[in-house]
Amino acid sequence: MFRYKKIGYVALNVSDIENSTKFYDEVLGLQLVEKNDKGMSFLRCSNDHHNIILYPAETAGIKRVGFQLENDRQLEICYEELVKNGLEPREVSEKELKELKQGRSFRIVEPNTGLEIEFYSKMMYMVKAFVPKHTRIQRLGHLVLNCVDVESTLKFFSEKLNFEVSDQLGDNAWLRCYPNPYHHSLALIKSNENKLHHVNFMVTDIDDIGIARNRIANSEIPIVFGPGRHEPSESIFLYFLDPDGMSLEYSFGMEEFPEENPRDARMLETSPWTLDRWGGKPDPRFASKGKIESPLSTIDN
Repeated sequence: MFRYKKIGYVALNVSDIENSTKFYDEVLGLQLVEKNDKGMSFLRCSNDHHNIILYPAETAGIKRVGFQLENDRQLEICYEELVKNGLEPREVSEKELKELKQGRSFRIVEPNTGLEIEFYSKMMYMVKAFVPKHTRIQRLGHLVLNCVDVESTLKFFSEKLNFEVSDQLGDNAWLRCYPNPYHHSLALIKSNENKLHHVNFMVTDIDDIGIARNRIANSEIPIVFGPGRHEPSESIFLYFLDPDGMSLEYSFGMEEFPEENPRDARMLETSPWTLDRWGGKPDPRFASKGKIESPLSTIDN
């Protein structure tokens, strides 16, 4: 099977591109790299050209997720595996690759949620390092989806896309893109609707969580869960809302798995304390917004 480097970027649809670009730049603390003539905004928290892309749209939500493979050879192995499994990977056009500042890239659609998934190995490397504005973001951490059929989606990612299960909690699952060591690059949360749950950014120190909590609260931005500590990943977390009501997370600390002889996935106790060791409860607005823009639905309609 093919080998991943990391979750590379998340593309989001936003209803007010100017307002959201300002929020993701100034409030979340990413660096705006460029805006293009289509109205798209590219932002980063690393030396990659982008880790978040914002697209202007009528309905807010997630457009796609991009995963970076270790190198060109792994990208080719990935393509061959997807073809062999009948997943019909679609090459990204040269025109769009120039727009994305990426090398060869191709996409599939996850059949249970309709989420578009992109695979690539090269993205423009920015010469000047990312400099945090306030919260010291280290990296794009993970994507979490609300999912109607967790069992089938989990099976797809583990059997077709070489993800490893780190933990399960009832119908919920946390997965890592092998051999990336972090506890999860993707998680699936049982729901009655397929949609975005949240996008995570990992920070440098526990103080980043505390300071961010006060900065965000003082700006009257809704905090919808935390600070708290997750049992599955051991992360200290803080969740808040973007201008469209989509949930974003800062987190500090995460279990890392060795490539060889990792521990088995655990079956965690179904308890509120498992999601927050500190006993917190999420606001009803938490993880409630974020439609999945499925290319399948576009074709069907």
